[in-house]
Amino acid sequence: MVLAFAGAHALAAPPDPLRPSPVVLSVSEHQTQEDFEARVKRYRSLTRKLKAELPKISKRATPEQLDKDQRAYFELVKTARAGAPRGEFFTPAMQALVKRTLAAVLHGPEGTNLKAAIMDESPGVPNLGVNDRYPDSIPVSTMPPQVLKALPKLEEELEYRFIGERLVLMDAHAYIIVDLTDDVLPYRRRRAWL
Repeated sequence: MVLAFAGAHALAAPPDPLRPSPVVLSVSEHQTQEDFEARVKRYRSLTRKLKAELPKISKRATPEQLDKDQRAYFELVKTARAGAPRGEFFTPAMQALVKRTLAAVLHGPEGTNLKAAIMDESPGVPNLGVNDRYPDSIPVSTMPPQVLKALPKLEEELEYRFIGERLVLMDAHAYIIVDLTDDVLPYRRRRAWL
C-alpha cells in the first residue's frame, strides 16, 4: 500500500515553493508545461548561436547603432525560423493550460482589476503572425506579476505580452513575435468581463 501511495505521488507535478500558482496542474498539464519549457530552451539555444554571428557592439554605441544591431538580429532570427508555424510553442494543450491558468488568476475582485489593467495597456493590433516584428508604433504592455507568476517561466530574452486578447511570446532582444494565441482572457458573450 505504501508503494501504491508513493507511486501516485510520483506522477503528480511537484510543487514549486518559489513560484506558487493558483492552478494545480494535472499530470498531463505538467507534461504540457515541460514540453513548452523544452521548446523555449531549444529557442534559446538557437538564438545564442545567432547572436554569436553579430559583430560586437561598443558599450558607447549610439541609439542608432543599437537599433541597427537589434534589427540585424531580428532578421537573423526571422530567417533562421522561416516557416515556423503558429502553435509551435502554444500547442493546443498549452493554449488550454494558458486559458485555464489565466481564468484562475483573473477570477474574483482582484481579477477584475487585473483584467482592466491588462486591457487599458493592451493595444489591439490585427493581423500579427509568427516572425512578425513587434510593432514599433505601440508600447510594450507591462505584465501583472500575478500573471507572470502563474505562467511557465521563460528564458531571459523571452517575454509574455498581451496584445488585445492575445497572449504573445516575444523575443525582447530581437523584437520578434515567436508565437501567439488568441482569446486567452476570460469573458462572457459580447466581451463583457466576468
